[in-house]
Amino acid sequence: MTWEAHSFEAWSRVGRSAKGGDLPSSLPRAAGRSSKRAIDLLIAIIALILLSPLLLIVAVIVKISDRGPVFYSHTRIGVGGAPFGCLKFRTMKTDASAQLAELLQNNPIARSEWEATRKLKDDPRITAVGEILRRSSIDELPQLINIVRGEMSLVGPRPITAEELPRYGEHVWAYMAVRPGLTGHWQTSGRNDVSYEYRVSLDVHYLDNWSLGRDFVIIAKTIPALFSQRGSY
Repeated sequence: MTWEAHSFEAWSRVGRSAKGGDLPSSLPRAAGRSSKRAIDLLIAIIALILLSPLLLIVAVIVKISDRGPVFYSHTRIGVGGAPFGCLKFRTMKTDASAQLAELLQNNPIARSEWEATRKLKDDPRITAVGEILRRSSIDELPQLINIVRGEMSLVGPRPITAEELPRYGEHVWAYMAVRPGLTGHWQTSGRNDVSYEYRVSLDVHYLDNWSLGRDFVIIAKTIPALFSQRGSY
């Protein structure tokens, strides 16, 4: 089964799960999904060209700050449940995994926060340079490459790990039916300051009400959200 066929099947399942009936009329048809992909590809390529000086400068700064790798690729779940390497500028120390395991074992408060949100507000693994990159969301710009590859979209659900899928419950298809996004409702609605349950509801709402026009509205809302830095950690 092609990803297009799998995607349409997933859209159908969400429609039945959320509505108890047929697909809502606002769900994208094949032409709409093709247009979304074409726009993703065009904007991502232009952005990579225009931002290449910034990307190069950031890469050099990350490299000389602690001599570790420039990029970090973390396995996330994409459309149809296919895993992919989600790219970011590295913002954590090279032994971040070991530090996390030790922190969660010895700090009940941190473990509770991690289990609830998969995030730590005061994360000791983040480097000084990484803190700046995260606050400005510059660390996520390499995901433009994921968009060109067809693994992500400009707008969609935030990419998640396989361990997070059960949190979506019966609405898991609302996530897996579309490519995860560089931005989306989560990024413009408070990011890490909102609960995971609310995040799931945002993804379901996005699926049920998708249109190219709504995508452009979300993109427009992303700019002030970045400047406010609300929930960015």
